[in-house]
Amino acid sequence: MATTLPTLRNLLDAGVHFGHKTSRWHPAMEKYIFTSKSGVHVINLESTAEKMAEAVNFLKELSASGKTVMFVGTKKQAANIIKVAAENCGMPFVNSRWLGGTLTNFDIIRGSVKKFEKNKKMLEGEEANALSKRDRTKLKEETEKAEKVLGGLVKLEKKPDALILIGAHDEKNALREAKNAGIPVIAIVDTNTNPSLIDYPVPANDDATKSIELFANLFSQIIKENKGAVVEKKEETK
Repeated sequence: MATTLPTLRNLLDAGVHFGHKTSRWHPAMEKYIFTSKSGVHVINLESTAEKMAEAVNFLKELSASGKTVMFVGTKKQAANIIKVAAENCGMPFVNSRWLGGTLTNFDIIRGSVKKFEKNKKMLEGEEANALSKRDRTKLKEETEKAEKVLGGLVKLEKKPDALILIGAHDEKNALREAKNAGIPVIAIVDTNTNPSLIDYPVPANDDATKSIELFANLFSQIIKENKGAVVEKKEETK
């Protein structure tokens, strides 16, 4: 059964409408702001629903074409949510720290990922027994450290076809590289962000856990469903 889009009630219950303090706003977000209350901007959820639908339609097209979408969310409250959502739909992710050059120097990053995979395999195999205790401990520490920043990129064989940013304001480096690489971006944009920099901006609270979960899970399910449609189509043509 196809996933239905969250209703205005769902968005409201998740706190999607809460923006930042009025003193921290970006003027370009004005068209998405409904009002302000107690010094905090309130996002127009009808605008959120409209832009969310546009983002979802774009994701459907990408997924149905077998494209790769990378999830990015490095703030503390988003990290685990992003990991689970990306793994649910079999997509790469960055949830700890954005490595400079992930998109603009992809071959170098890919080399680091392969080295990480090699070291991890070594630790899990009999080769590790041939190492001294000191070298084994050092290799383990290096591998665990690499896991945090490279673990989500193992499945990324080439540059992604699109990025999903959970909080564009916090993922400026990823956004900058995507623009330089010509990669389209879907992003949650809070009231302190310039939405004109995003291909598919979705005005929403990018700090509340419930809001992050709502969008991360929605995007994950849309990708998963439409990837499944590609597989079914291939099987039908056999």
